[in-house]
Amino acid sequence: MTAAVASATASAAVSMASSMGAAPLPTRQSLPPKGSCWYCEKPLDSVRRFCGKSCADAFDEEAEYTR
Repeated sequence: MTAAVASATASAAVSMASSMGAAPLPTRQSLPPKGSCWYCEKPLDSVRRFCGKSCADAFDEEAEYTR
């Protein structure tokens, strides 16, 4: 599958989910850096979103359970 086809397919899936009332879940990269870890609130620089892989994984796992 080419990148253009994959992009069009992903866009169609998001559009369909939006029209059905189900908002897509935020991904790690869509979260804005806020100066602290999104999971444990440990202070970070202005670029990072999580302090480590364990917090990023825990954030994803929690997001799965709170759908």
